[in-house]
Order: sequence, then C-alpha cells, then structure tokens
Amino acid sequence: MARPCRVAIVGGGIAGLAAAVRLRDRAPAGTEVTVYEQSGRLGGKLRTGELAGGPVEFGAESFLMRDPAGGESRAVALVRRLGLADRIVHPSVGQAALVVDGGLRPIPGGTLVGVPGDLAKVATVARPAADADTDDGRPLLAPDADVPVGALVRERFGDEVVDRLVDPMLGGVYAGRADDLSLVTTMPALARAARVEHTLVGAVRAAQAAAPRTPGAPVFGTLAGGLSTLVEAAATASGATIRQDAAVREVHRTATGWRLTVGPTREPEYVDVDAVVLAVPARPAARLLAGPASEVAAAVGGLDYASVALVTMALPEPELPELSGFLVPATEGLLIKAATFFTTKWGHLRRADGLALVRASVGRYGDETSLQLTDDDLVATVHRELSKVLGAPLPAPVARHVQRWGGALPQYAPGHLGRIAAARAVLRAAHPRLALAGAGYDGVGIPVCVRSGETAAEEIITALGGSS
Repeated sequence: MARPCRVAIVGGGIAGLAAAVRLRDRAPAGTEVTVYEQSGRLGGKLRTGELAGGPVEFGAESFLMRDPAGGESRAVALVRRLGLADRIVHPSVGQAALVVDGGLRPIPGGTLVGVPGDLAKVATVARPAADADTDDGRPLLAPDADVPVGALVRERFGDEVVDRLVDPMLGGVYAGRADDLSLVTTMPALARAARVEHTLVGAVRAAQAAAPRTPGAPVFGTLAGGLSTLVEAAATASGATIRQDAAVREVHRTATGWRLTVGPTREPEYVDVDAVVLAVPARPAARLLAGPASEVAAAVGGLDYASVALVTMALPEPELPELSGFLVPATEGLLIKAATFFTTKWGHLRRADGLALVRASVGRYGDETSLQLTDDDLVATVHRELSKVLGAPLPAPVARHVQRWGGALPQYAPGHLGRIAAARAVLRAAHPRLALAGAGYDGVGIPVCVRSGETAAEEIITALGGSS
C-alpha cells in the first residue's frame, strides 16, 4: 500500500493556513499536512488581543467583502467554509477624514484609492492640475508596462492630488509612498483600464464601471470576537499537524521530494516530505530557496519591506468625531500616518462605560526613525498629535498597547508582478512540488493572502496527482 503524501507548509499566517484548509478539502485522500511556524503564535499579522477588558486587533482589523470581479471575496468564502459567517459584522460608521492644513476634512467619495474619477469631487481637499489630463490619442499604459502610481497621477492631476489623497491612502495600506509603489500591483483594476483608456479620469471611471458596487452594500467586514477566531478555526479545520516554535532553516531537494532542516543548529531535525508551500515573507523565502532555486531566490529576495508600530489607547469618555478614523498626508509633518476610532467605527465594540479604543499607526517606508522611540515616548507622541488634530486635549489613557511589526508591509516596485510570475514559472518547470504564497508575492490584505494560499495549494494538488 502506497504511503500518504506529505506536504509541509512553512509559515502559519493566514496564507499558510488557507493553503492547509484547501489541501484538506482537495488533496488526495490521506495527504498529511504539517504547518511549521517559527514563532509561538499562528496568524501572522492577524492578532486579536485585549485592552481594558475588551478585545482589540493588534494587526489587521478587517477584510474586503467583495472580490474585484464582483463576487464575494476569498476571505468571506473562507469564513463561510469555516462556519463563521454568522460572526461577520460591518462598520457602523464608514466616513473617514483626511488631515489637511492641520484640520479634518471628509475623504471625498468616488475615488479609486484616492485617484478621482470626478475632479470636482476632490476640490475640498486638493486642487487638481488644470487641463493636464489630455487625450494624446493612445492608452495611458503600454500593454506590458508598469509605472509608479505617483508618477502617473502627478502627470495627469498634479502634486496635491497625490500628496493629499493618493499618498495617504496608499500609506494607510502599505506604509509606502505613491511615488515608489507599482500601479499594476497596488491598483490592478486601474492598470487594466489604463491599457485601454486615453485619460486618467476615463481609466478611473472604466475601472469603477467594471466592478460596480451595490449601493448600501458593506465594503468591509470583520468577525465578532476578533480575527484570531478565523486563525483558530482555519487551523482546526485543516486537520494539519501544527508545529509552533519550529523554524525551518533549510530546504533541500531529495530523490523523491524535499528535506527540511527544522529547529536549532545544535539539534537539527530532518523531515522528508513530498511537497512544500513556502508561505513566508520574500526574504526568508529567498534564504530557503538559495540552494535549490538560486534564480528564484534572487528574483524574490530583492523585495523590500516597511516596518510599522500600532499604538492603541483606551480613553475614558473622550470627545471624538463621528468618524471611523482619519489618514495623515506626510506633508502634514506628523508622526502618525493614520488613526482608527475602533469603538466608533465598529458598533459591536462600543462600551457601556464610555471607554473608547483609539489606534494610531506610525512608520512610513524610508522614514522609520520614529520607530526607535520607546513605547512610552510613542504613546506620548501619539496622544499629543491626536489631541492636536482633534483640536482638544484627550483624556489620559487608562490602558495602552504598542504592537511593533518589523518588516511587515511589502513595498512593490514597478514590475513586481512580472518578476514574481517569471520566478513561479521557473519553479513550476524545475520544482512543481514547491510553491510560494503570501503577501510578498501577490499583494496585501486578507482576501489576497487567502487566495494566494489556496492557489499554491492547488498547484501542489495538481503536482501530487489531482484532487481526491
């Protein structure tokens, strides 16, 4: 009787766990899956903690409800698969603001990650360049081209639209700069439209029309009880063996599959498997690939990352605006780049005792010296800057938490997706039972990471001989 196939998943974030669930559902019967997580905690950037007696997210706080094609997102599909659909909740306050000239102004509607399809609608926060978005008789973007988001928008709409709208919106997601980030990776719908349309306004409108939003339909969701419940449910449903505090230090090809070197140098453990999913950030993946696939290692290892800190405070009965939060353009000169009023935004988190949970994000790519501050100094600076933006002193926090995420957010330079596609093509040809998954390759956000993990699992299933 043939022995069961053995699959190792290196990385216990949501991409790795989604891969494990998909393998459980679709791999040949009897397939044995083991998840190796070098830390003592599963979930990666999904981490629900507690502050002042209530739950709070110390990492990602929500997921998109819809897929860019119009259906439900992969995150929602996974939530349903895990039997958690009845826990989905949506923001009770959706309006956010921008800090402009020291004050709060509502973020205008009708934009695509800050890029307007109607210039008049953004006039309250930025002055678009006059008559720059002209029809030159050809598409904005060549068929295989990629450009920095900032370069395209500056050329067509001017600096203020980038600095006051697009840059803070991208910064809120990637902690990066619009002038550095790939259009194709961060705004794929706009990139597709730009290969056809001759003006940026036309491209934004075409992208929006290609994925119409149902009026009143929620854009974001989270889970009552916290996103760690998604992590726990995925780990359980996968049926995988979970190995925490188990660092995979080397991956080598064998005659029949792969050999993993696990654990400390002095007491290594050697594990033989048939297939491997590397669901770790690009640089750790590159180190593991250096021996068996040096060309792929070089392609993925050049990806840079930004570090951030999330400062959460519990404030007794503060006077907060009826907003979900605000974004801060770098031009405002503040340490904080975004703030979320958790107990305003999420109705299920509101407390009878009047305590408010407020979280601020600190750290921009290329300007991360602020992260060298101590926790106490970070909290003091965030408290002072929040008070300044809101125009009144906030009460002293009764509890606070600082979560530092070192090397957390990928910085996708133009051409990123092409480089990753080429690297994966090499892997498929030379090592079909080795697959990459995660934000370092396919994009940030829970739905994208879930899809990335599931796609990697499908590749492994195909290489192992198909579905059960």
